Amino acid sequence: MIRLSKTLSAWQTSGFDTALKEEIAHLDADLLPLQQGLSRSSHANTDKLSVMVISAVDAPGCLRVKVGLFYTGIIAGCSCADDPTPVDEINEYCEARFDIDKATAEATVTLLRN
Repeated sequence: MIRLSKTLSAWQTSGFDTALKEEIAHLDADLLPLQQGLSRSSHANTDKLSVMVISAVDAPGCLRVKVGLFYTGIIAGCSCADDPTPVDEINEYCEARFDIDKATAEATVTLLRN
């Protein structure tokens, strides 16, 4: 479950973007659609996640926030000792929407496009 209480508390303040970015960065990466958002690699690497706030709208019952997620992925080889394929990180980007319930701060995340 995703709970973004600091983000909800910071709504309509100058600290909103910062609160959202920090809370998303501290989430368990498995809760984010990073693997589904891959477009150039086969495995999401979540060590270097960066968040960009694209838009935030006050919708009935929730805050609807669109974000860009920057991260890296790798093309996994066979993992053999003599595999000549280097493990290079490839930059990845996808967009997601967070719907944050105004009463509970519980959030759902939906992959929009990659």
